[in-house]
Amino acid sequence: MSEIYTPLADRMRPASLDNFYGQEKLVGEGRMLRQLLEGDSLPSLILWGPPGSGKTSLAKIISMATDADFVFFSAVLSGVKEVRNIVEQARTKLEDRQLKTILFVDEIHRFNKSQQDAFLPHVESGLLTLIGATTENPSFQVIAPLLSRCRVLVLEPLSPATLRQIILYALADCQHGLGSQQLQLDEQALDLLVEAADGDARNGLNILELAAKLVQQRSSKDDQSPVITLTDIEEASQKRSLRYDKNGEEHYNLISALHKSLRDSDPDGSLYWFYRMIESGEEPLYIARRLIRFASEDIGVADPQALPQAIAGRDAYHMLGSPEGTLALAQVVIYLATAPKSNSAYKAAKAVRELIKATGSLPVPLHIRNAPTHLMKELGYGKGYLYAHDSPEAVVDQDHLPEELAGRKFYHPVNRGYEAVVKDRLDKWREILRKKKR
Repeated sequence: MSEIYTPLADRMRPASLDNFYGQEKLVGEGRMLRQLLEGDSLPSLILWGPPGSGKTSLAKIISMATDADFVFFSAVLSGVKEVRNIVEQARTKLEDRQLKTILFVDEIHRFNKSQQDAFLPHVESGLLTLIGATTENPSFQVIAPLLSRCRVLVLEPLSPATLRQIILYALADCQHGLGSQQLQLDEQALDLLVEAADGDARNGLNILELAAKLVQQRSSKDDQSPVITLTDIEEASQKRSLRYDKNGEEHYNLISALHKSLRDSDPDGSLYWFYRMIESGEEPLYIARRLIRFASEDIGVADPQALPQAIAGRDAYHMLGSPEGTLALAQVVIYLATAPKSNSAYKAAKAVRELIKATGSLPVPLHIRNAPTHLMKELGYGKGYLYAHDSPEAVVDQDHLPEELAGRKFYHPVNRGYEAVVKDRLDKWREILRKKKR
């Protein structure tokens, strides 16, 4: 295929580390990957990073920099049969020509366990050097034996400065880029293009290529100078999809960020991560469930209204749907972020559950047992029970825990929000009981 029909993003792939933009921590002077390539001592690798961060470009650079036979392999298009064929060819090349084989598996996370098992022994034996590329957290998607035999290299989303370099280089390059068209790109348009790319070089170059075509069409009709404007970038980019995977690491990263922003009483951070999830396509009712959990776990009795507010937000979304119901959830986010915090209820519940697991089915003390029959009364059920309402303070001195646990305290209220009132009340009751014992 003629290069003119090849997408700009593919034409602009770097041929060496010297013109590879970004990922300086991996490929900069003296950094690990550069040293491994220069020493021709490449181990099996997993390249983990978001789309457009340079995983495939790095693989192609490696293929040109090594003396080994480099085999590109798609986890989407191929299966176990193809893996076996590659293994047999690799064995022949090693035996006949002492030629090593490097197997690059694009989108390795799409391989299931049995497919990954197929080339595991050959990576273990050294017959194959594996380079896997994935947008998903390899600890979730790559089997543990295979992962343990690979170095994981983390590629970050490209910075705005790096994206500007790539875009301007593509605009000026006459051999592979758009340089022959002598296009101009105004500063506002460049800023929007970098923003729309969202750390993804491929996305940025695709937008640039489409914008350039729009300019070409306009210039041929109106005989105008070929300038890519803000409007061109807006039209070419449309609405971009945010990086997100409902079942992958980014899902857990974002819900973690929301939880921690709420816990730290930061309404601005909380709203930001809430809408990041919403705009990325997260199910709002999933977020609603997590808000309900948060209301009990991190606020509890410090603000008893937090739980009904969270439930009301969920119900409002059920009734209204998006976008009206989303605003109700946003209101809940603000309420929870600004509420006083306490994990006393959570800690008390955890302590009780752990104790029950350790001590088993301890008997209910006789004095607080139900006694509906004459026999039960004869056996002492309910004997000595003190009715709280008979006391002027409605507080009585009697144990309610099994005899083995008498005197244990699980709930320790903090001195914040409504829980400060609860703490003061418990302290007063305990003082009353101490005085009664004298």
